[in-house]
Amino acid sequence: MVDAPLTSVNSNALLRIILHCSVRNIKKRYNWSDEGIQYPGFKYYPRNKDFEDPPYEPSKLFRVERIKPLKGVPYFEKHILKEFKLDGLDNCYNIIKNIPENNQRLWKIKHLVRICPITFPDGFPKEDDMTYLKENGELRITKRVRVEDRLQLTEEFQKDITKLDGDTLRRNSRMKWLSGWE
Repeated sequence: MVDAPLTSVNSNALLRIILHCSVRNIKKRYNWSDEGIQYPGFKYYPRNKDFEDPPYEPSKLFRVERIKPLKGVPYFEKHILKEFKLDGLDNCYNIIKNIPENNQRLWKIKHLVRICPITFPDGFPKEDDMTYLKENGELRITKRVRVEDRLQLTEEFQKDITKLDGDTLRRNSRMKWLSGWE
């Protein structure tokens, strides 16, 4: 290919092409930096400009349960699971604080665990309360039965006429079995 000398026709055409390409690229560029809502760790760009977050009270604790096996998991994810003490048997769980440091680590292993916020439907427990944690994250408070109440409830149960003892249950079950579908 022979290079043609730059003439005013060639240089004008070249200048028009360069300007056209640069103007086209500038027009397509859009500056999103001033839009969006900044949250810790990410920026959210809502559809509507009048978007407001709904009122939400975040839970203080998470119930984190490992649902995937450790085999084939990279060492850095195993290290995070070990820090949370989730490296034991299958389906082991632990209670973890809802703080940004833990949330950042949970984000890296979210495909290996089930995270459930802990709620307190019966109120926050006191030191002497008996509690149990359900799988859905509810921390329930159980009532303690005093010794006097326990004795009284036992006596009422034994004196109750409507209770079914073993002999009555066996007799009624046998009669239902013999009668069939009637």
